[in-house]
Amino acid sequence: ALDSLEDKSLRRPQQVILLSPMIGVTAFARFAGLAGLPSVFPAFARAAWLNIVPEFNPYKYNSFPVKAARQSWLLSQALQQQIVQEAQRQRLSELAPVLTFQSVMDSTVSTRAVVDSLYRYLPDNGSELVIFDINQAANLRALFRPSLYSAVNTLLPPAPRPYGTTVITNAAPDTYETVARTTLAGTRSETVTPLNIAWPQDMYSLSHVAVPFPLTDSLYGREPAEKNRYGISIGTISLRGETSTLSVGLDTLMRVTSNPFFPWMMARINHHIACSEQADIAACLRSQEAASE
Repeated sequence: ALDSLEDKSLRRPQQVILLSPMIGVTAFARFAGLAGLPSVFPAFARAAWLNIVPEFNPYKYNSFPVKAARQSWLLSQALQQQIVQEAQRQRLSELAPVLTFQSVMDSTVSTRAVVDSLYRYLPDNGSELVIFDINQAANLRALFRPSLYSAVNTLLPPAPRPYGTTVITNAAPDTYETVARTTLAGTRSETVTPLNIAWPQDMYSLSHVAVPFPLTDSLYGREPAEKNRYGISIGTISLRGETSTLSVGLDTLMRVTSNPFFPWMMARINHHIACSEQADIAACLRSQEAASE
């Protein structure tokens, strides 16, 4: 999409829809290459990997090499630089509207980079940012970092903003029922819409990998339509036992891998896509958002 602003031979997208996008990564990734330097010696070959774990996922590697972390950082830096350059050249006004779905908690990519390195540069063109808050009613408050409860408030700049925002969060601190808190671009007022979707009581947040997958996904879903279709249903794993027993870390098994808000998310995406054939896509998106309030 950014390349098409400069290269007129490239077809420009009508809209851009992002799920857990890698706009930025942690600062550690910048220096990950240093951690792998000892791997040039055979005795320290393992240093070339951030972790080496059993490969039980049929669609992705569980082990992660140092080089991949370094490349991820370089790629995100190149993307951020391109965004800034296009903003300075005042060409982002030609960019298609961007709709992003992002968990406020994401240990793979930087949620803040989505706001500070992408959305802060977007014009008022119908773009929207959807943030999934933590489960404020989770019965684990004593285990949470205090800053988590205000993570969304510290993430977003004060309204009005040139883009719309929707925060998916609990209707009240003591209920698992959820609402969408929407602030349209250029306004300060917030509209609250009940979703009729409840947080699962044992889920305290979404994750990077959870956003794109429904609860019924055969591999990642917590309620798979066809269990063990690929030999394993990762989303249903719930183990208890002694520490230092498993060959994989508890973080791997505890990470949520499916999204209870997936049906609502798909409906939102389809509403945006419906505007793609309109002459003024931005105007269509604004009218849709206003009508849904």
